[in-house]
Amino acid sequence: MHMHSNFPSQPDSGWYHDRRYRVFKQAKAEIGHLLGYFEPRHSHNGHMMQTEAGKEVINFSGYDYLSLTRHPDVQQAALDAVARFGSSAGASRLVSGETPLHQALEQRIADFLGVERALTFVSGHGANVTTIGFLFGKSDLILHDAYIHNSVLEGIKLSGAERRSFNHNDVQDLEEKLKQARPFKHVLVVVEGVYSMDGDAPDLRAIVALKAKYDFVLMVDEAHSLGTIGETGRGIAEMYRVPPEAIDIWMGTLSKSLVSCGGYVAGHRDLIDFLQYNCPGFVFSTGLPPANAAAALAALDIIDRAPSLVEELQDKSRHFLMQAQAAGLNTGTAGGTPVFPIYLDQQAAILACSALRESGVNAFPIIYPAVSKNAARIRFFLNRAHSYAQIDTTIQLLADFLSSVTEPDLAA
Repeated sequence: MHMHSNFPSQPDSGWYHDRRYRVFKQAKAEIGHLLGYFEPRHSHNGHMMQTEAGKEVINFSGYDYLSLTRHPDVQQAALDAVARFGSSAGASRLVSGETPLHQALEQRIADFLGVERALTFVSGHGANVTTIGFLFGKSDLILHDAYIHNSVLEGIKLSGAERRSFNHNDVQDLEEKLKQARPFKHVLVVVEGVYSMDGDAPDLRAIVALKAKYDFVLMVDEAHSLGTIGETGRGIAEMYRVPPEAIDIWMGTLSKSLVSCGGYVAGHRDLIDFLQYNCPGFVFSTGLPPANAAAALAALDIIDRAPSLVEELQDKSRHFLMQAQAAGLNTGTAGGTPVFPIYLDQQAAILACSALRESGVNAFPIIYPAVSKNAARIRFFLNRAHSYAQIDTTIQLLADFLSSVTEPDLAA
C-alpha cells in the first residue's frame, strides 16, 4: 500500500502556542520539579502510600475518606463482577450494556439518599457537564456559588444558559441574585455539599427556605459530602435535617467514599427516567464497568451497616482542625469535614509541600490558576485510617517548617 508522502514529518504544534500555553510552560519550568505532579505510586492510594522510589509516606492527597479501597468485601465484589460480566459493560446501557449490578447500585444510592431514583455515569465530572448541559438552555439562568467545581462551570457553558455567581456560602447574596432573576424560563441554583478546595459547607436549610419565596431548581453536588458528613454519612441533607426531596437534583461521585469511579444523579423518578433515555453523556456512553458498579455497591453497604466508620472520620477531622488552629495555621472556613486547606502564599505552599515530602508526608499545593494568586494553599484530605499521631506529626512538621523560614527565604 502506497503511503502518502505529503504529510509533515512533525505535526504543526503552533496552533496552541497562545498565552495560556506560554504561562504553563514558564510555570512548569520554574516550579514543576518541586510539585511532584503525575508521579506514579506503587501501592493503593490510602492513608499510607509507596512512592516511585519505594518510600512509604503518610498520604493526605487521596480521597478514600473511609479507608475502604482495600476492604475485602469491596475487592471481592469487584473480582466477582469481572468474573461474571467481564471487564467492560461493552455497550451503552440503552442496548446491551445493562447489568443487574447497575440497577442494584442505582436503587441502593436512591434508598441511601432517601429519594426515588438514581442514575450512574462513567464520570463524576461528566455527570455534571452532561446533566446541566442537557436540562438547561439559553432561556435559563444558572446561579452558582463562587467556589463551585469546574464540572458545573463546564456544564453551564454547554447549556448556553446565562451564568451568574453569588458570594461563597452567602445566602443573602444568593437571595439578591434571585430577586433579579426574571424573566427567565428556569432558574437553577447549584451548590456543593462540601467544597473540595475549602472544606466548608453551605447553609442548606437557609437555601431550601428560599425556595418558598422564589421559584428555582436546586442542585447539590455531594462529591465530597457523601459518606463524610451527617450522622450516618448521608451527606448535607442529613446534617441539616432537610428532607432529601426538597433538593431537585442530587449529584455525587463514586470515587471518594464509595472507592470506585464514576458519578450519579438522583432525585424524582420522572427526572431520572427522562435523563436515562435522553441525556447524551449517558445514552451515548458505554455503561459503568461492572467492577466499578460492584465496588461502589459494596462500599455503600459497608457504610450503611457501619456508621461508626463515619463517626471515626468525623472525630479525626475535628482533631485535625483543632490541632492545626492551635499551631497557628490558617484553615480558613474549614470545619468538621475531612477537607483541610492550609492557606499560605504560593511560594511558601510549594516549598512547604516539598519539605513535607522530604519528611515522609504527601500533600499537594493548590496554586494559581486552580485558585486565585492570593488564595494558594496546601490541601489535606483526611483518611479514617490516619492515626491521631500521624495527624499531630504532620501538623508539627508543617508548623516547624514555616517557623524556620523567613520572608527573604520565601522570596528567594
